[in-house]
Amino acid sequence: MKLTREEVNHVARLARLHFSEEEAERFREQLSAILTYVEKLGELDTTGVEPTSHVLPIRNVFREDAVLPSLPREEALANAPDRTEEFYRVPKIIE
Repeated sequence: MKLTREEVNHVARLARLHFSEEEAERFREQLSAILTYVEKLGELDTTGVEPTSHVLPIRNVFREDAVLPSLPREEALANAPDRTEEFYRVPKIIE
């Protein structure tokens, strides 16, 4: 599928991109080549091929959530460079 310079400029305008004439011509050629390849893919006979969302079969590899005891507060705060009572103290970043 051959794109025109006007179509490339229209898409660039929608995306709020600014191209020089050389860039627009290069993108026109590249996008035309991509669309031509996609058209070739559309010609493939896919009857009997089950639709998939991934090439390889995937299974869930996550483990089940398990409730475990948390780290004691004193141990968690032991190496804190600055703390106040039971909390981390961090620099104020919002005035």
